[in-house]
Amino acid sequence: MKKSFLVISAFALFACGSGGNIELVPIGADTKPPVILERSTAPTAKNIILLIGDGMGPNQVALAKFATGGVDHRLSFENFPITGIVYNHSSDSLYTDSAASATTWATGVKTKNRYLSVDAEKKFLPTIPELLSTKGYKSGLVATSSITHATPAAFYAHINNRYKEKEIAKMLIDSDIDIALGGGQEFFDAPSEDSPFMIYDKTLLDSSLLNSKEQVIGLFAEDGFDRRLGTPTQLEMTQVALTFLEKKSQNCNGFFLMSEGSQIDWAGHDNNVEYMLVEFADFDATVQAATNFAVANQDTLILVTADHATGGLVLQRPKGSKISAQWTTGSHDLSPINIYAYGPGAELFSGVMDNTEIFDRILQALDYENLDSADCST
Repeated sequence: MKKSFLVISAFALFACGSGGNIELVPIGADTKPPVILERSTAPTAKNIILLIGDGMGPNQVALAKFATGGVDHRLSFENFPITGIVYNHSSDSLYTDSAASATTWATGVKTKNRYLSVDAEKKFLPTIPELLSTKGYKSGLVATSSITHATPAAFYAHINNRYKEKEIAKMLIDSDIDIALGGGQEFFDAPSEDSPFMIYDKTLLDSSLLNSKEQVIGLFAEDGFDRRLGTPTQLEMTQVALTFLEKKSQNCNGFFLMSEGSQIDWAGHDNNVEYMLVEFADFDATVQAATNFAVANQDTLILVTADHATGGLVLQRPKGSKISAQWTTGSHDLSPINIYAYGPGAELFSGVMDNTEIFDRILQALDYENLDSADCST
């Protein structure tokens, strides 16, 4: 199903205000029944796809499920065979922001809120893309925020203030990231002859064009995306990034891709259910496309998780065919979040874990310790 249809459907179904009563799809009207995904027979993962629903707590997942297809509906990642529970405090607070949380996935180390891939003493921490680049891997990032925003930035930036986005933009240009797609035009200087190939128009998301380039940065908004302005969807950008990375890594050991549905979180901060569900539709379609890739490429591990939950969303007892969705805060809340896994190494993500363990388990799934050093620069 194409994303444009999903967005239109979401607006039609959820045009009910920022909170309050949400119309449920009737019981028995399931639109997407469970799908059995066979476990991969590959001994180790070659490719990693990490999909982040920023701000996506368990109740956001439940509400999206209920409103999209009813109580028996399955979102794409709810078909994954492995689910775990993740706790996510930062080094200095029970509350985590996206920078500290994303740093744990990227480096395996707790840090302070606002810090990006430096520890609490501001010491440099190597990231997964940096580590994998020495093993012959390609890496990519996708976000519906600025590509310099906290979650994507944690995979290439090393700085003690997530809001220094002009400095972070320079770090991206000098990084090991092969393709980065999102917003953030205002943070980048005009490209020079030595700059990566930079695009600003989604019509240039053409595989034949991009495959001729070594490093691509796509910037489709001044800052975060406004869907009313015709920006590409997370689904579209992720499909382009997957095609690019698959092509570029043919003679390499594999690739790493992180794709973030950034604005599920923003909707939670706004306490806006309609906004959240529209963003969730794009995210769910993105996960399904990645799943299709992994089914066809059995050496690919997919992980779906969140940095934290946002908004303190509470789902109350239905009145008739409507469910009452109430927000209890405009900030992040302290609830644990889930992780869903499919592919070789998925079983490593079962049970209860700290968010730092996601990094360690990704490397274990790749058998990183036994990967030979390699150069995949050509």
